Amino acid sequence: MKTTYYAPSELIINDDGSVFHLHLRPEQLASKVILVGDPGRVAMVASHFDSVECDIASREFHSITGRYQGKRLTVLSTGIGCDNIDIVMNELDALVNIDFATRTEKSELHQLELVRIGTCGGLQPHTPVGTYICSRKSIGFDGLLNYYAGRDEVCDLAFEEAFTRHMQWNPQKGAPYVIDNDEELLKRINQNDMVEGITIAAGGFFGPQGRKLRIPLEDPEQNDKIFTFEHEGHRITNFEMESSALAGLSRLLGHKAMTVCMVIANRRAQEANTTYKNSIDDLIVKVLDRI
Repeated sequence: MKTTYYAPSELIINDDGSVFHLHLRPEQLASKVILVGDPGRVAMVASHFDSVECDIASREFHSITGRYQGKRLTVLSTGIGCDNIDIVMNELDALVNIDFATRTEKSELHQLELVRIGTCGGLQPHTPVGTYICSRKSIGFDGLLNYYAGRDEVCDLAFEEAFTRHMQWNPQKGAPYVIDNDEELLKRINQNDMVEGITIAAGGFFGPQGRKLRIPLEDPEQNDKIFTFEHEGHRITNFEMESSALAGLSRLLGHKAMTVCMVIANRRAQEANTTYKNSIDDLIVKVLDRI
């Protein structure tokens, strides 16, 4: 079997042996990874650790690896957006599945378990502020997965077709994709105390989520269509900005991933909670206990 060599221009390794953006070395990454958007939330998660091995910050990527009740964990901030998830997922996979000394793929796959803890906007009456939503499926408005081979094999094409037809989707925006989060991980994290839903990962906070300030929207009826969409009993429950890329890249790379978010705004009720940081700690502890 031919061995693929990953050139320095394609896999950039720093002089200290760490991967380019995350600045993590292979031995510093745990197999169980909690992802958060906000670098400030890393310390909140790690405050529950019994011990800490390393604490590394580079740009918006802040990582702490330690132990919680006997489990070795890494908590890592990704920043906002699916473009950052592209960096994070490819570099995390490289850390465990590429030999940095030879720049070749390892013979056996090392599978990571990744849970994103985030915040989101609720879209249905049963997702008020404070609800925890586990994403069963994620709809990517970002287009990221369309750049990778094999996207049709891992996506729910029937759901995609029904959604684009219902939305009267403008092809100039790029094709949305629909991806399942990992079933086993979803069941483990959601122990009948969370809502399972369908999550849209938007390519921005304002226009892509139907917010209009000073620039008119291409489709002013977008959110009304989203509210009414239903496919095989599934309704769209929330907006956030990372879950589709996480689920999609993880499935292509052979990892297990899912997203769970706390609703901090309900778009239909037009209400929001800006003091949510005190209450998200309960969700963090649930995930730490169950991952």
